[in-house]
Amino acid sequence: MSGGSAAGRFPGGGGGERIRGGGLGSVAEDIEAPEGGRVRQPLRVELGIGRDEVRSADGGDAAAERPGDECEKIIMTAVNAELTRAIGAAIRPSSSKIDFSHRAVDRCAFNPSFEGRSLQAVGVTGAAKIRVFAMGNGSGSVDGSSGGLTYKGAGVDIDAGTELVRRIAKMAPGIGGFGGLFPLGDSYLVAGTDGVGTKLKLAFETGIHDTIGIDLVAMSVNDIVTSGAKPLFFLDYFATSHLDVDLAEKVIRGIVDGCQQSDCALLGGEPFVFQTAEMPDFYAEGEYDLSGFAVGIVKKESVIDGKNIVAGDVLIGLPSSGVHSNGFSLVRRVLDRSGLSLKNQLPGNDLTLGEALMAPTVIYVKQVLDIIGKGGVKGIAHITGGGFTDNIPRVFPKGLGAAIYNNSWEVPPVFKWIQDAGNIEDAEMRRTFNMGIGMVLVVPKEVGRRIVEDGEHKACLIGEVVGTEGVSYL
Repeated sequence: MSGGSAAGRFPGGGGGERIRGGGLGSVAEDIEAPEGGRVRQPLRVELGIGRDEVRSADGGDAAAERPGDECEKIIMTAVNAELTRAIGAAIRPSSSKIDFSHRAVDRCAFNPSFEGRSLQAVGVTGAAKIRVFAMGNGSGSVDGSSGGLTYKGAGVDIDAGTELVRRIAKMAPGIGGFGGLFPLGDSYLVAGTDGVGTKLKLAFETGIHDTIGIDLVAMSVNDIVTSGAKPLFFLDYFATSHLDVDLAEKVIRGIVDGCQQSDCALLGGEPFVFQTAEMPDFYAEGEYDLSGFAVGIVKKESVIDGKNIVAGDVLIGLPSSGVHSNGFSLVRRVLDRSGLSLKNQLPGNDLTLGEALMAPTVIYVKQVLDIIGKGGVKGIAHITGGGFTDNIPRVFPKGLGAAIYNNSWEVPPVFKWIQDAGNIEDAEMRRTFNMGIGMVLVVPKEVGRRIVEDGEHKACLIGEVVGTEGVSYL
């Protein structure tokens, strides 16, 4: 361990329940959580990493000091396993996953003064997120107090959403997948519903209304195809203060396009294919809201549910077109902070910010069904709100996690601009945005090699399944 002596904890830890970290090396500091079990201020915990773990993690000399980037595998293995178990469940019972960024790691080393064990300091915040700090460097936090923007600070609390799903699951078992399954003979009907969120705000500002319907269809059909279901039909709902026929026509043109891309029928109720509701005084003039509903079908023996996933399987990523339809509350905060308008050029790109941000969500139905038809697909994750951090683990059996290969795909320029302009932490980006990968397929190694090498679909190997829960980055 280098970079200064280890402090027991950050200032500000109040009284309350004492939680003990530790495990691999049996060396740990107690940390304190306020009443109610939620940490409201950054604390510090020391996690022991034994000599054997150091050696097995990277195959090198356990006594040698290493720069931060060479410590990643050690930190990912030890911190993710031990703190998810010892801290995540105790501090925030509703959260089974802990995010952390190794961006600030300076270096770590085996320290013989701790009876053959080394320590690494880790910060913990109320959102049960973890940031690994270089020893002696207590600056910065992942809750935005360092000046960086966060999704929660922009008004969207992913943890609250996770907690609501947990509560609903108690009343309606089976909740939590990307689509809902209803048995019908030898098949399942698979249903999904969604909207496009505050991306609509950008549609109002840019005047781009003819592609927002594609987003609407994509958000539902991409969810149901994760079960292997072929979409059958789609229904929409359009609500506005006063119906502008020309504007509504542009919106429905996008919906029709999305249905054609996903090879499903557009249905409607009452006298309209386009289900409309005029609600005077409820919406601002010229604004509207959208919802979509999709239903598909899959044979029971062909359902993709992730149950057969094992450590050693690989993750195949399908590229996104950009931000898709999640994270726009944070995007709009970044835009405000940057001082730029949607008409300004995206730095280093020919597109304007408005064009880049309004790029329609990719509809993955046809390419995913084609890949499924060739066999070997065990699980599929649609990367929406929650990013890699929350969505990939949803398809895994208990006890498994994902190791993502850094730099294994090209991150679109729009994400680099968002992160730089908003001073956003890596962990926050990964839990908010798709970062250039909109769909992840879990397959055996040989199937992954075939998918990538045959070139029929633009796909890349982005990681592998590991025997430790959570998502780490190598």
